[in-house]
Amino acid sequence: MAGLEQPIIVKKIKKEVHPAHGGAWKIAYADFVTAMMAFFLLLWLLAQTTDEQKKGIADYFAPTAVSPSASGSGGVLGGQALDSTGARMSGSAADAEEDAPAAPDRIARGDTDGNLGGSSLDSGNALEADSDSSYDVQSPDQRAFHSAAASIRQAWQAMPEVTPFIDNLLVEVTEDGLEIQIIDQQGRRMFPEGSKYPLEHTRAALAAIAPVLQQLGQPIAISGHIAAGTRFENPRYGPWELSADRANVTRSVLGEFGLADSNISEVTGRGMDDPFFANDPYLASNERVKIVVKNTAPPLPPDLLP
Repeated sequence: MAGLEQPIIVKKIKKEVHPAHGGAWKIAYADFVTAMMAFFLLLWLLAQTTDEQKKGIADYFAPTAVSPSASGSGGVLGGQALDSTGARMSGSAADAEEDAPAAPDRIARGDTDGNLGGSSLDSGNALEADSDSSYDVQSPDQRAFHSAAASIRQAWQAMPEVTPFIDNLLVEVTEDGLEIQIIDQQGRRMFPEGSKYPLEHTRAALAAIAPVLQQLGQPIAISGHIAAGTRFENPRYGPWELSADRANVTRSVLGEFGLADSNISEVTGRGMDDPFFANDPYLASNERVKIVVKNTAPPLPPDLLP
């Protein structure tokens, strides 16, 4: 019987303990979910904004533009130096202009006239001499206007309170002279609705251009313009009154920061008569103040000797 007894075998199974898994995947997943949420939020915001607002946001984050002139001086000479003879040194913009003929060769040319002037008079070309005479009289003013426009843009871009509204400020050199327009845009106003007094950033923009306009010394016309559909609580106070008041207040602000009243030739209110967008007079951009520095040719050439 003793031989029938079997030993009892006890099997012990050892379980291997695996190391705990890391949590890096949780961080990556959280980052992915956050990125997707931000992406869909961006899509939603883009769907809710207008084209003008998108352009304004893009311009706000765009790098600051530099002066279009050849140097940072912004002066009339464009950073070029004068030699001992009083002429510009080689390589200036004026050299390129003087190399071009004043008139095509196929145009008939007559004899010279003693009343004509310019660089072509010595060569006996009356047509080119007449063209050069007109260029010599008007060119300095045009260069001064372009220099003033560059200075105004640089001044505005250096002002943090004005930079978000840089698209509301237009500067252009035209045949009539230097044209500056302060316009409203959807969601970005320069004047409170129905008020003749400018907002603070508008005052800052006007303060920056007043010394430049004073330095030009040319007659200045200021006009106010109102967009169609503007509501007025007072029936006796409408677009004509508001546009005239805004133009006059603009004149007053410019005078406060250095522009003499003797440089102002006219201050007018145009009401809704001259919209910026004639095909849609209800756009906010039709509400604006326009400042025009007139291009008046001097009665005699500036270099004429007695």
